[in-house]
Amino acid sequence: YKVFEGNMKCTNPNGKVCVINTDNVPNNGDVIRGHVLENAMKYETKGEDFVEFVSSKVSFLNSMVDRITSSRPDSNGLVPLCEPLPKKALVICDQGKDLPLWMDDKDIQSRFGVKIRHDPKDLEFDIALKLRVANGTHTAVSHSMALLSLINTEALCSSSSSAGVLLNYLDSLYQSQILPAAVNDGISAEETNATWDDWRQRLRHPHFGLSTFFITQNGAAKCGIRLGPTIKSLVSSTDHQLSASMAFAVAAILRFLTPASPTNSSVSNLSQRSCDAKQRGVYVGWLNTDIKGNDETNSTSDTVTYADGLRYNLSEGWYEFRCDCPITRTTKGDVTLPEALSKFNSPRQPCSYEEVIRSYLIHSQGGGLQSLQEGENEEEEMSRITKLDTFVGAVATLYARMVSGDSILHMLEEMNKREFIYTDGFATTCMSLVTNIVAEQDGMKPLHYRPNPIPNTSGLMTAENGLHEREVLSVVFSEVQSQQVIDLHTHLLPPSHGALCLWGIDELLTYHYLVAEYFITAPANISPESFYKMSKKEQADLIWDALFIQRSPISEATRGVLTTLVALGLEVHVKARDLKSIRSYYGSFRDQDLKGIEAFVEKVYQISGVKYAIMTNIPFDATETQHWRPKRKEYPATFKSALRVDPLLAGDKETIEIALKASGYGTSLADARQYLHDWCDTMRPEYMMASTPHNFYLPPSEGGGSLAGIKKIGVNESALKTPFAFTDVSGNECNDCEATENIPSMINENSDFLTDVLMPVCQERNLPIALKIGAHRAVNPGLLSAGDGMVAFADAGSLARLCSKFPNVRFLATFLSRANQHEACVLASKFRNLHIYGCWWFCNNPSIINEITQMRIEMLGTAFTAQHSDARVMDQLIYKWAHSRAAIAKVLTGEYQKAIASGWKLSREEVRRDVWNMFGGSYEDFMNKVL
Repeated sequence: YKVFEGNMKCTNPNGKVCVINTDNVPNNGDVIRGHVLENAMKYETKGEDFVEFVSSKVSFLNSMVDRITSSRPDSNGLVPLCEPLPKKALVICDQGKDLPLWMDDKDIQSRFGVKIRHDPKDLEFDIALKLRVANGTHTAVSHSMALLSLINTEALCSSSSSAGVLLNYLDSLYQSQILPAAVNDGISAEETNATWDDWRQRLRHPHFGLSTFFITQNGAAKCGIRLGPTIKSLVSSTDHQLSASMAFAVAAILRFLTPASPTNSSVSNLSQRSCDAKQRGVYVGWLNTDIKGNDETNSTSDTVTYADGLRYNLSEGWYEFRCDCPITRTTKGDVTLPEALSKFNSPRQPCSYEEVIRSYLIHSQGGGLQSLQEGENEEEEMSRITKLDTFVGAVATLYARMVSGDSILHMLEEMNKREFIYTDGFATTCMSLVTNIVAEQDGMKPLHYRPNPIPNTSGLMTAENGLHEREVLSVVFSEVQSQQVIDLHTHLLPPSHGALCLWGIDELLTYHYLVAEYFITAPANISPESFYKMSKKEQADLIWDALFIQRSPISEATRGVLTTLVALGLEVHVKARDLKSIRSYYGSFRDQDLKGIEAFVEKVYQISGVKYAIMTNIPFDATETQHWRPKRKEYPATFKSALRVDPLLAGDKETIEIALKASGYGTSLADARQYLHDWCDTMRPEYMMASTPHNFYLPPSEGGGSLAGIKKIGVNESALKTPFAFTDVSGNECNDCEATENIPSMINENSDFLTDVLMPVCQERNLPIALKIGAHRAVNPGLLSAGDGMVAFADAGSLARLCSKFPNVRFLATFLSRANQHEACVLASKFRNLHIYGCWWFCNNPSIINEITQMRIEMLGTAFTAQHSDARVMDQLIYKWAHSRAAIAKVLTGEYQKAIASGWKLSREEVRRDVWNMFGGSYEDFMNKVL
C-alpha cells in the first residue's frame, strides 16, 4: 500500500496486485481478503483509504493447492520427499484476468503444475475432484492400511499380493463410484479421469508415501467431506448404485474409530491403557492381524508417535485415535461416535449397528448425508431413504464382520476374486450385502432368495455371547432368505423334454387352482366343456379378466402369479394390468427356442434359490417314456428324477402287465423286478414315489387292520375294482395333472408286487419310497384336473404298518388333510425309517404352513423337510418358495425366541444349520441314513 501510494503502477493487465493464498481452505482468497479488511479497519489510521486501495488495486485470488509431501527418513522433517510434480499442484481462479500475461503461457503452466481458471465453477470442479478423487481414495485406503499395520502408503508401490488387492480396490472405488458420481454432478469424465490417472501415478511413486496413521486423523469428518459428495450423488442417480467398495470404505473408517474392548481385541493391559488415553482425550483401537509380522508392515516393537498426542505400537497391536464427532441416538441424546460404538460389549449382528451407523451418516459433522432424508416430492424422498437404508445395511454387514475379527484383507480378496456373493467384484451392489430388510420381516411380503453376505467362516457365525433377543428376527429371516433349497417333490420336467416342460404366463393362469377359482363365479354360458375346447391363450384371457380385472387377486393362487411376475421384473406391466406386454416378455425367451427356454429356467432357479428339484417320472406313461428310451435325454443337474410306481404299490396287475408286455418283458414277478431295475438304471431316481387316495387301507377281511398275522394273498382284487385303479398308458400331450395324478394307489400291503417286486428293488438299490397320502380324485370330473382334491381324513395305519413291516426301507410321506398332520408327526417320532416332508396341495397356503410348521418343530425339532413346491409350471418355483420362506421364517423366529426365553444361547451358525436342515439337509441326511 505504501509502495503504490506514490506514482508506482502495477504492470498487470488491470493494474492490480495479485495475492495468491496457498492455504488449503475453501475460497481461500476471499477468506484472506476478509481478514485483511477487518484488520485494516481496526489498526490502520487511514483505514478507509486502505479499504479503497484493496478494493480497487488488489485481487485476492481463490486457489487450490495439492502439494503435500512427507519428509525423508532420518531427516528430522527437514528434507522433503521429491514426488513428481502434480499436474494441478496449484489451480488459480483469475476471474477478472488480473494475473500477469506470462502466466497464460501453457508451457509454463504445464512445467510448474499450474492451472489458470477464469470461471469460478471450474475451480469448484477442481476442488471437488481433489476432494473426491485424491483425498477420497486416500482416506478410503489409509484406514484399511493402518488397521493392517501398513504404516505408509508407499506399501502400494510393492509387488505384494496385498498391494495388488488394495490397488484393485481403489481402481474399482474410482471407476464404479467416484467417476459416475462426478459426471452425474456435471464434471466432465475427461477431467475426472485425468485427475485419477495423475493421482494413481503419485500413489505408486516410491517418494510420495505418507503415514497411513497420519492420514486417518479426523477420519469421521473426512468421510463426510471426501466420500459424502459421491454417496449423495449416487443416491440421487437413477443410472448407478452404491457398491461394496464404498460401503467397505465407510465400514473401515468406523472400524478404525471403534475403541478396543476385552471382547473384541487381545490388546495387553487394555484397561489401564484405555484409562490413560481417556485422560488425554483419546481412545485406544486395536489392529487387525492379517499380515502382521510381514516385512511390508515395517513391524517394530517401538511405540511411535504419528501425530500430536497420538501413538501406535504394531507389535502390541494397538493405536490411539481422537474423535469428537457427535451423533444423535433416538433415546440417549448426543454421544460421540466412539462412545456409541463402544456400547456394544461384544461383537453383534449387523442389525444391531444400523442405528449408530445411520445416525453418524446423517449428522452434519459426520457423514453429512442429512439432505438425503428429503426430496422434492414424496416418491423421491422415499427412494432416497430406501437407498440410504440399503447403504446403511451394507456398511453394517461389513463393519460387523470387521469387528467380529474377520480378516480385512481377506474381505477385500473376496471382492477382488469375485468370490462368495461378489459376482461383480468390488462393484457388487450394496443390496447384496444387506442382511436386515425390515420390510420383509413380517411374514406377509414374499421372501425372495438372496445369497447371504456372511460366510460360514465369519466370526459372526459363532459370536461368543450368541444372538441378542432383538437380533433373532433379523438373523432368522436373513438365513431363511439365503438358504438354497432342495425341492423334494415337483411335477417339473426339463426343457429337453419339450412340451412336458410347462412355463409361461398362459400356463400360470390356467393352472388348475385358478381354473377351479374361475368356475366358482364363471358365467352360466361358460361350461367346463366349452372352456376346455378353447385354446390355452383364450382360457388364460378369461381367467385374467375374471380373477385379476373383475376381482382383486388376493387368493393364494392369484397372489402367486403377482409375486412371480414382479420377481421377473414385470411390476410395471402388472400395475398396468397389461397382459399383452407380459406375454411379450415371455415371447422374448420363446423366440430363442430351446436356448431361450433353458435361459428362462436358469433365471427361475436363480430367483427362487432352488439347488435342485426332484421331478415325477412315470415309466408307465408312453408320452414321457419317449424321452428316456431308447436313449436317455441329458438334462441339467438341477433336475433329479423320481420313479412313479403307483401301480406296483396298489398291486395293479392289469396296468403292470400291459406295461411289461409293451416293453418286451414277460409278466412274471422276476420280469417285473427286472423292469423296475432297468428303469432305475435309466432314470437314476432319488426315490420311488406314489400318490395314494384318502381311503387307502387293507380291509380286515383281507388281513388288514393289524400289524400281526399279515401274509401274502396275491393281487388285491377289490382294490382293482376301486374307481381310478387303472392308468391309461397311452400318454398325454403335456405334463398336466392328468399325466401324473390319474395314477391311483390303493396300497395293497399283501400284494406280490409290493412284497416281491417293489420292496426288494428298493432295498437292493437303497431307494426310499415317497408317499403323498389323502388325495380324492375327480370330485368334479367335468373340471378335469381342477376337479381333483377333496380333502378327507386318511387312515395313517397303513403307513405305520409299512414302516414296521419293512424296517430296512425308508419312507418319505406327506398328507393332504390338515387333520392328519398331528398323526404324521407322531408316526415320524416312532419310526426312524419315516421322514415327513412339505405342505402338500391345499395345505400349501401360508396360514396352514404356519400351523403345520410350528407343530412339526414342537414335535420333531428340525428332523423334517419344511416344504416342497409341488410345482407343475416352472415359474411357480418363484412364488411357492418366496411365500413359504416368509411363513416358515416367521414361525421359526417365534420358536427360537421361546428357546432364548428359556435360557438357551443361540448362534448364527446354529440358525444356519437348522434352516438348512429344514430346507434340504434333513432330507439328505435321511437319504444317507443306514438302517
